[in-house]
Amino acid sequence: MPRKGSKRTPNLRSSIYYSESDGYWHGWVTMGTRPDGRPDRRHRKADNEDKVTAKVRELEKARDAGQRSKPDRRGQTVAAWLNTWLTDIAPRRVTQHTLDTTYVPKVRRMVDGIGAHRLRDLAPEHLDVFYTNLARQGLAPNTVLQVHRILSRALKVAEQRQLIHRSPAELIDPPKGEIIDIEPLNQQEAQRILRSCENRRNGVRWSVALSLGVRQGEALGLTWNRIRAVCGHCGYTAPMMTVDDESPCELCGKREWHHEAEVGWQIQQGRYRHGCNDIPHCTRYRHRRPCPKSCNGHHRETCTPGCTKKSHQCPEVKQPCPTDCHGHARECPQRVGGQYEFVRRKGAQPGRGTAHVTLALPPPLAEQLRAHHRAQSAERLRAGELWEDWDLVFARPDGRPIPSKCDYDDWNAILRTAGVRRARVHDARHTAATLLLTQGVDVRTVQQILGHSSVGQTQRYTHVTQQTTRDAASRMSKALWG
Repeated sequence: MPRKGSKRTPNLRSSIYYSESDGYWHGWVTMGTRPDGRPDRRHRKADNEDKVTAKVRELEKARDAGQRSKPDRRGQTVAAWLNTWLTDIAPRRVTQHTLDTTYVPKVRRMVDGIGAHRLRDLAPEHLDVFYTNLARQGLAPNTVLQVHRILSRALKVAEQRQLIHRSPAELIDPPKGEIIDIEPLNQQEAQRILRSCENRRNGVRWSVALSLGVRQGEALGLTWNRIRAVCGHCGYTAPMMTVDDESPCELCGKREWHHEAEVGWQIQQGRYRHGCNDIPHCTRYRHRRPCPKSCNGHHRETCTPGCTKKSHQCPEVKQPCPTDCHGHARECPQRVGGQYEFVRRKGAQPGRGTAHVTLALPPPLAEQLRAHHRAQSAERLRAGELWEDWDLVFARPDGRPIPSKCDYDDWNAILRTAGVRRARVHDARHTAATLLLTQGVDVRTVQQILGHSSVGQTQRYTHVTQQTTRDAASRMSKALWG
């Protein structure tokens, strides 16, 4: 309370006064405290007392409802908030690899499309126009949907921090994604692939993919110290290469060995960064320019006449570089980064997925791995001092990790040799899941093998084959007609 006779307004109470110096009415509202402990005072002004009083009451109402914006953020743009979210908030939820490959390109499109809007003024109709323009630019429906999901998360955090009253992304229908039909390899195709790999260097890599269903990074990051032999009688474990099926257990003397591998880790290569001081000069001849209107597309020799596949048309394959492109760091003569590192498998986060996944190895696969270890040991002797010891099961001739692009090229070469239709590397994971299902393995067991956090996720990897439907028809025939 002010002292008797004092004209000073009590602490935390709003004040309104007229200033003769500028001829305006001014209002000040205490919204709370700043991070440094000082009062957060907001200012409003108008040319008459009624107008400024209405503005002051609006601020007081927002303050009392707990809907005040942060200090000094009333005029923040969408671009500024997205940069803050991408730099300081998103890295706590996703890996740097996901940020670099997925979030950064999508956020760049958001900044170009809606970044100039004030964050508090962003409206649902702005998002409608933004998504429509992305579709007109040739982006796939699933890419537009992914942009929406990332933007929705960023705006939801802004709402939680009271920078906006409500996220406009919640007020519109999300873009419609495209259902991708995945056709896994059938049993005969998988067997042809394995026969083509029998005498191929690192050929057992694809036995691991088709029998265990591990992801590419998990297979390339598999190390010898995570493959072990386990005594089925007493549980004693030993490195798989130190024992064979006829060796007695050191503890119980039994010969009841089975083999298992821990696939809770994967190997990733960091992104390259420019090490030069003049990025525009370094990249001046490396940018992807928009294709001319006369371009007939980027079709391949294997394309049939009238091919309409999106990835073979222009300009989807050769997306032009943005105006301020700072990419192409891989070609920089002074590039830095690109180191390999072991990280937890995908989905291994608190409350999501399983951090430790131990898979039993089929006996034929264990025997192939032993033969592969002997071949790799011979390579190591030939390499001598050039050998880099990463302890990797699948490595280059000098022991270094295999780049994912080289692994992809090797897979396509094997498909051509085996006479098998084109398929993604990840389709081997779908194939393994489907083969397990057709062999009568319970979906819960398949979930554990794939390392999924839910059965629903596993069911998207298990595909009903024609043979499965024929078996179902045969069983129904016996049930109804004997």
